[in-house]
Amino acid sequence: MIFVDRFLFKMRILVLSFYYSPDIGPAALRAKSVVDALINEDLTDIKIDVITSMPNRYHSLKIPALNYEKSNKVCINRVCLPSHKSGMFDQAKAFILFSLKVLKLTRGKKWDIVFVTSSRLMTASLGALVAKKTGSKLYLDIRDLFVDTMRDILKKNFLLCLIPLFQYLEKWTFSLADKVNLVSGGFLDYFKKINPNIKPSIFSNGIDEAFQIKNSDNNNSNPIILYAGNIGEGQALHKIIPFIANQMKNVSFKIIGDGSALKLLKNNKILKSLTNVEILNPVLRKELIIEYQKADILFLHLNDLKAFHKVLPSKIFEYAATGKPILAGVSGYAADFLNKQVDGVQIFNPCDEVAMKLGLNKLLNGPKIINRSDFCRRFKRKKIMANLAKDVLSLI
Repeated sequence: MIFVDRFLFKMRILVLSFYYSPDIGPAALRAKSVVDALINEDLTDIKIDVITSMPNRYHSLKIPALNYEKSNKVCINRVCLPSHKSGMFDQAKAFILFSLKVLKLTRGKKWDIVFVTSSRLMTASLGALVAKKTGSKLYLDIRDLFVDTMRDILKKNFLLCLIPLFQYLEKWTFSLADKVNLVSGGFLDYFKKINPNIKPSIFSNGIDEAFQIKNSDNNNSNPIILYAGNIGEGQALHKIIPFIANQMKNVSFKIIGDGSALKLLKNNKILKSLTNVEILNPVLRKELIIEYQKADILFLHLNDLKAFHKVLPSKIFEYAATGKPILAGVSGYAADFLNKQVDGVQIFNPCDEVAMKLGLNKLLNGPKIINRSDFCRRFKRKKIMANLAKDVLSLI
């Protein structure tokens, strides 16, 4: 039997997330944090079923995990998927297989609440379908605006013709939700146009204590500028790193990650001639924290697209927790948030080489360690997730 008999428990919740611990990335971490927060509510009669995939965030990082895990209050089912390299068609194929398995696992079952955390619209839509078929309340945790982003990314792609279909699906999905949380306040206006009948909550990403590291002067011969995370069209590292690294050869750039635009970065003609850029495969959290300690400045960048004016990258919280200076090529809501909330940051317009160079020089000549204890206290992940868990449970 995959799930425990529902009549043994007064409250049953299904958590649906394409990624889940021990996989890496913001989706996996957020889904696990929500489950932990729900358990910490200390309700003796709660049962949580998690359906997710086997770790597959990056092709270059293999993470072992069990297909099925069961504890006192949590059952986890992990769906095996074919290996992929983050390409659009590879991901679409993987998601179709995931969806078929989810529909099979949920057939004939019943939950009080279906909770879905989703950056991709399709996971949210799958959760909406499951909630509808099982007669469950639906809580959507929206971490990105898929249609808005795809409209910008696919401007010169034949797949742009699919946008009206995705718009219809987005409206259908949001209309079925009983409650919605947005991780970025920048999503509010967009969401209200689609579903003005729901007043969404805003529980952002937060800070984990593991990233509040002890810092000391590194005394690197060349200052190390570190980027760690996804390397896709959304980050557009290929549009900025080779040119800056070529101009500032007294600085070392270290990039840790993988993604659909990794080849564009590696194949850049300028970058191939440089010796001050190092590109490494993704690493687990313990190793990543060590890399943060070695770095002098942490780098964040988003592509120069209108859709990204609304987002609030989870990487901001992770970087801020370290106390290291931050160089951020962002605009819109993320830039406003950094200006108001985080000290020791230089912000420049995305893909602007001149502005990035100016900001980088200011940080190189500024303090090496920044006290952000107040920010860390206000945006502690455990506190944010506890409030999110209470919001989920308020559906019953």
